[in-house]
Amino acid sequence: MAALPNIISKVTTHVLQEMKLKGEKIAMLTAYDYSIAKIIDKANIDAILVGDSASNVMAGHRTTLPITLNEMIYHGSSVVRAVSRALVIVDMPFGTYQGNSKEALHSAIRIMKETGADAVKLEGGKEIIESVDRILSAGIPVMGHLGLTPQSIHKFGTYVVRATQKDEADRLIEDAHLLEKAGCFAIVLEKIPSQLAAKVTSQVRIPIIGIGAGNGVDGQVLVLHDMLGITQEFSPRFLRRYHNLYEEINGAVGNYINDVKSMDFPNEREQY
Repeated sequence: MAALPNIISKVTTHVLQEMKLKGEKIAMLTAYDYSIAKIIDKANIDAILVGDSASNVMAGHRTTLPITLNEMIYHGSSVVRAVSRALVIVDMPFGTYQGNSKEALHSAIRIMKETGADAVKLEGGKEIIESVDRILSAGIPVMGHLGLTPQSIHKFGTYVVRATQKDEADRLIEDAHLLEKAGCFAIVLEKIPSQLAAKVTSQVRIPIIGIGAGNGVDGQVLVLHDMLGITQEFSPRFLRRYHNLYEEINGAVGNYINDVKSMDFPNEREQY
């Protein structure tokens, strides 16, 4: 199988669709700033999500709810300036699309115009479909998000696995079909049983990106700070840590402090 991303200059929503058809898995990570986005874009990541998880890993909030539209635009524009290849999707933050489709369209237009991103992402199904329809009517690509939806944490009251019961699983499948019919180009499924995620993936034509949804989906997404080991307090079953930057950074800073205090830095070669 040819690796499609290696022979194109820019990943688009159409490219992701072609990857699903060819059976090539989609790799997506979050990014929130220019420097990191530049690194992972050069590494040939397929898609970058400017997630509202910035509320947690960048701003230190307990939930994703506090982050504002202006803050998401700041992070989104920083990432877009670094990226030449990956598809860039920006999360629409809590309060910018729920219950008011006109506000949703206004918010989505601001994100697209002020960041230069390729698409937006919304959490929910039937309850936000009017906003999805209105945004799509303006020609703005939309990625859906079902399963565990962190913006609804106060409704759920917990971050446990979602859709383990038949009624909720059936609603999730219905919502996936609804989002596909509306015109979403892809859907993120978060923290749901792997068999359910595989079932949804087989039933819809658009790519399904999983996070804690098993390997029967079309691709995976992780929060960069989690997979690089910068964050230490978050260790769900689905998270694989590919590095331990927390320890490396801590050690490097400790060495710097010691060198400064011992007057080893700067040495003769490091002075003018």
